[in-house]
Amino acid sequence: MNLHHIGYAVAQIEPAVALYVTRFQFQICTPIIHDRSQTAYVQFVRLPGDNVYLEFVAPDGPGSRLSNAVSNHITLHHLCYVHDDIDQAARDLRKTGMILLGKPVPAVAFNGRRVAWLLTTDRALIELVERGGAGDL
Repeated sequence: MNLHHIGYAVAQIEPAVALYVTRFQFQICTPIIHDRSQTAYVQFVRLPGDNVYLEFVAPDGPGSRLSNAVSNHITLHHLCYVHDDIDQAARDLRKTGMILLGKPVPAVAFNGRRVAWLLTTDRALIELVERGGAGDL
């Protein structure tokens, strides 16, 4: 298991990404992607030569699951780890007391590779994503 990305909740993606591009020289890695199943817009950036992405996530409307986080100014939204077998990783993490929030589902941002969401005992949100091939996000 490796850290894949850090998710930041924002009200609007464009100004947040522009700030990181200008201030820290992050490079934009994806267009803004609408993931209806996650009720979010997402965009990935990273520093040149780095392996870990930042994912900016914004609600796709007032009913989005992200609306609470954004309205409460919770910017650090989640940590995401990549794994070859997220079903096994989820089972192993559940044994440590984490709560699986739903079965793994395909994600638009990862070309249909599955993601799973878990909650730690201290209420931190963790995402697991299936490992892709070389050059995949």
